[in-house]
Amino acid sequence: MNILARYLSREVLAMTALVLLALVLLFSLVDLIQELDDLGRGNYGLRRMFIYVALSMPSYIYETLPIAALIGTLAALAVLSGNSEVTVMRTAGMSLGTFAGVLVALGFGLALLSFVCGEFVVPYTERLAQRFRLEALNSVVGQQFRSGLWVKDDKRFINVQEMLPDSSLRNVRIYEFDKSFQLSRIQIAAKGEYQGGNRWRISDVQETLLADGHIVLNKIAQAEWKTVLTPEIFGVMLVKPEQMSAWNLLTYIDHLSENKQKTLRYDLALWFKFVYPLSTIVMMVLAVPFVVFQHRGATVGGRIFVGIMLGILFHSLTRLTNNLAVINNWNPALASLLPVAAFLLLALVLNYAVERR
Repeated sequence: MNILARYLSREVLAMTALVLLALVLLFSLVDLIQELDDLGRGNYGLRRMFIYVALSMPSYIYETLPIAALIGTLAALAVLSGNSEVTVMRTAGMSLGTFAGVLVALGFGLALLSFVCGEFVVPYTERLAQRFRLEALNSVVGQQFRSGLWVKDDKRFINVQEMLPDSSLRNVRIYEFDKSFQLSRIQIAAKGEYQGGNRWRISDVQETLLADGHIVLNKIAQAEWKTVLTPEIFGVMLVKPEQMSAWNLLTYIDHLSENKQKTLRYDLALWFKFVYPLSTIVMMVLAVPFVVFQHRGATVGGRIFVGIMLGILFHSLTRLTNNLAVINNWNPALASLLPVAAFLLLALVLNYAVERR
């Protein structure tokens, strides 16, 4: 039985890897076509464009792994069924439960790979890719409003008009309020550079002090600015929440909570980090019922089509649930678990129906 399990595992993993490679190359090709519009801007040449797309590949691996596992498993089982190998395995005593056990074990391995990729690889490569592209285009990080990025830090409101790819800040305005919520100080700095330890060095500072009905103006060449804000928090602008690490998400959620701001968007992303890898296991379990459906009549193309349709349905349901959760203020844990739970229920129902045949 161990020999059969190893053989089944090898065939499924090989087909999953092939499908994953095809999906990643497809998304990379689409990315290349989109990047052609910016080719020639600044220093953004063909070589830099290929480097940017290559740095984006880990995020495609992370996003498409569950779908690749489903399509790969269905295709591998179709090939085995077409060669009557599934029939031989079942005749040798390999039950449907054993099939499911082998695929669940494979799914756990792929889920662990997905989590490691999403937690340690994707946040780094995605941020590196965005910075590399911005530097090549001689651009700045996108702003949330025309006036720049606004951030609240305790009794201070910070306005940053530009954030450069090296995490330095341009045109920083710091509005500080006293305990009575009266404006007490305004600092306008031409540049801010992070020094570590929650300290920034701001340069060319124009300081306005407001106290006891008096206004005092000061010009300071350099000053130290202590704040809980770090480049990682400002770096939220560089990558989507789903592509951030769990640690950075926790840090940013904590910062938003302390400043009494909504955290639902990032709570959803945090739960997504832990739930999404589990979808790989569910997808592989979903393929088990197809082991006994129309062994000889099943084709690889037909199974791949079924896998693509189910993958699109899962992806669409995940997006829809997340958007509805943000709009309707749903519980982030339940919203993240809903698509996976729905497909797990579908897999269990299909498995039960097969066992009753």
